[in-house]
Amino acid sequence: MRRAVFPGSFDPITNGHVDIINRALPLFDEIVIAIGINTEKKYMFDLEHRKRFIEETFAHEPKVVVDTYSGLTIDYFYEKQANFLLRGLRNPADFEFEKAIAHANRFVAGIETVFLLTSASTSFISSSIVRDFIKNNGDYSKLVPSVVKI
Repeated sequence: MRRAVFPGSFDPITNGHVDIINRALPLFDEIVIAIGINTEKKYMFDLEHRKRFIEETFAHEPKVVVDTYSGLTIDYFYEKQANFLLRGLRNPADFEFEKAIAHANRFVAGIETVFLLTSASTSFISSSIVRDFIKNNGDYSKLVPSVVKI
């Protein structure tokens, strides 16, 4: 079985995330969307909301599993007996950041990372942009799945 882990905070899930997941579905038998728990980080949406947003967005897709984890992504990767990490790239800055992590994961743990470029129509979307729209009462509805509501 080709299992990929797609880790992130998903605060909240965006249409960019959805694009990456939908385009990765033909590549893998299962995609575990792994919501990382970082007690040092302040989230806009609590863990249960973030998990529910993703579960509802992919309720029709049996190849998608939603889970949460804390600690090292490497440890979670092995716990799930995954074959690949899945990451989306929006721009050169994302690439440089993700490349360093991918090299470290391969060097330390032999983990392979699969990168997918975001579609042009979603490449500008980030969770932080969505949160900024929400904080300032902007219309964020075109940036996220319809299930993401305050």
